[in-house]
Amino acid sequence: MQLGINTDFLQGTGKPEKYLRLIADAGFTHINWCHQWNTDFIYSRSEITRIGRWLKEYGLQLQDIHASAGVEKLWFSGDEYARQAGVELITNRIRMFAQLGGTGALTLHGPSRMRLFKWDNSNVPQEMLMARRSMDELMPVLEKYQAAIAIENMRNDFFECIEEFTAAYPEKYLGITYDSGHGNYGYGRGTSCLERNKSRLKALHLNDNDGTLDRHQTPFYGTVDWEKLAAIIAGSAYSGPLSFELSMRYMPHFNFGIKEQPEEKIREFLTDAREKCAKVAEFYRKFKAVSGSASGSCAE
Repeated sequence: MQLGINTDFLQGTGKPEKYLRLIADAGFTHINWCHQWNTDFIYSRSEITRIGRWLKEYGLQLQDIHASAGVEKLWFSGDEYARQAGVELITNRIRMFAQLGGTGALTLHGPSRMRLFKWDNSNVPQEMLMARRSMDELMPVLEKYQAAIAIENMRNDFFECIEEFTAAYPEKYLGITYDSGHGNYGYGRGTSCLERNKSRLKALHLNDNDGTLDRHQTPFYGTVDWEKLAAIIAGSAYSGPLSFELSMRYMPHFNFGIKEQPEEKIREFLTDAREKCAKVAEFYRKFKAVSGSASGSCAE
């Protein structure tokens, strides 16, 4: 069964080879590359080439990349030099995605105003205008590499600004990433917002929580309605293997008292995660079959 998981389930910087090996050993087939997702790190040609060799060695397929919004290189910055640097940072990830044969999309966090701000064309914040300028510049790059960006929903996100922003660009190149944990806490309206935007669904960050904190837990450890969510995804434009964004830190396998987590515990976490993720995939397959549009993406 094809299932994807994030590379930074335990650590998001440094050499990723160990985590790729353990991901493959646990039975996952696809990865969401999340290393350096919140930094200004630029991947060099040699680094991308080496990552490609690791993926081939461990039989893993790149699905998505969590493209960095940047810290100083910020694609919606009000400082023009920093905004341009942010565009260069995202372009680096687009090229990486293409070189590694990514099959999904590049996830981006939008401006904070995109989360709670009620869209008003008469009073658009500067960061939203800068985001639009950057996306205009990125469109030719996406077209060149035949890649897509997907804006991620955040806590308390009602999607109004995401909808307004994505509507200005072709669905082929700009859509949404749905994070089920973000949709489950705060106001908890995630699934209803996803339902009305399912034609734009390009990437998934599936994870669980209890509705109070963003813990990125394994499915069935929190209160996400996985059967309901699977039904929405099955009826959406999404067609890839289900992709999960999990953290070992908030699971029983993690020991806060030590610096280096034992490999045995990491394997236990990944094995448990693989089993729980497969149950969600079974829900998904069931609803795909009912709709008469079952694909081979989750097949044995």
